[in-house]
Amino acid sequence: MGGPSHRTIHLQNSGLSLHVVEEGSGPAVLLLHGFPETSYSWRHQISSLAGAGFHVIAPDMRGYGASDAPESSEEYTSLHIVGDIIGLLDTFNLKEVYVVGHNWGAIIGWDLCLFRPDRVKAYVAVSLPFLLRGPHRSFMDFYRELLGEGFYMTRFQEPGGIEAEFASVGTSEVLQRILASEGSFPICIPEGNGILDLIPEVTTLPPWCTEEDLKHYTEQFERSGFTGPLNYYRAINRTWELKAPWTNMTVLTTTLFISGDKDLLHTLPNLQDYVYGGAFQMEVPNLKGVVTLEGGHFIHQQQAAEFNDHVIKFFKEHPL
Repeated sequence: MGGPSHRTIHLQNSGLSLHVVEEGSGPAVLLLHGFPETSYSWRHQISSLAGAGFHVIAPDMRGYGASDAPESSEEYTSLHIVGDIIGLLDTFNLKEVYVVGHNWGAIIGWDLCLFRPDRVKAYVAVSLPFLLRGPHRSFMDFYRELLGEGFYMTRFQEPGGIEAEFASVGTSEVLQRILASEGSFPICIPEGNGILDLIPEVTTLPPWCTEEDLKHYTEQFERSGFTGPLNYYRAINRTWELKAPWTNMTVLTTTLFISGDKDLLHTLPNLQDYVYGGAFQMEVPNLKGVVTLEGGHFIHQQQAAEFNDHVIKFFKEHPL
């Protein structure tokens, strides 16, 4: 095996270009990363899935890494990002694929299943469950009303604000703190504080993240900046408006959900009860299991071998 290859894919449906890592042959698996990551976050999955007989495709999402990054947050709605995914599948001439999505990649994966269920054979969502599009307000506004203006997603809304805070300490320091926190930082920021005030400085990286890994992430974010990734948050309410036709629609795709037991899922009010109390199963009726592994937010990196076993087993149980 020659290992992963890299190339740039020009999307005919949007005119954007995405950097893509791929390896293997067989049924296609699409890996969608989250924040603050790139396709590199799937480094433990790509060769493992390829070795299990899959054609693995891992893009840098719009705004990240070596992919194009439109300036306006208006171009980061879920419909735009799902459009990128459809353009990517069309370029590879893939009618149906397996999908794994983590963090923001999980949100995009859920919407891919919602908008184009014909293109997804089975889906593994990591860290973030499906959130039904309700008729009254977005999930960000729900938590803003519940938790106040200090809710971290609310604080991300001001263009340039968080970017300036990140610039004050440097890209490497920002990434090191977020990765070491494993997604367990407080979700509300007191007035007068920045988000980095609540994520402590660290002197060592977690065991699953090496200095070389941090260097790679740092180089990628110094190249792309943080505005594109933060624009996903800034487009949340616009996405909610555009998703009006899918109000109260459930996801019918065959799905597996995986999270770490110390992930943000277990700190956001009502979310843990939603996942483990039965409502999640009602809104995703073909949910085949909820797997909780020991670890934090970046569980696919922290518990890579066990994570990979669950994903491979699940996909092989549902052949194309």
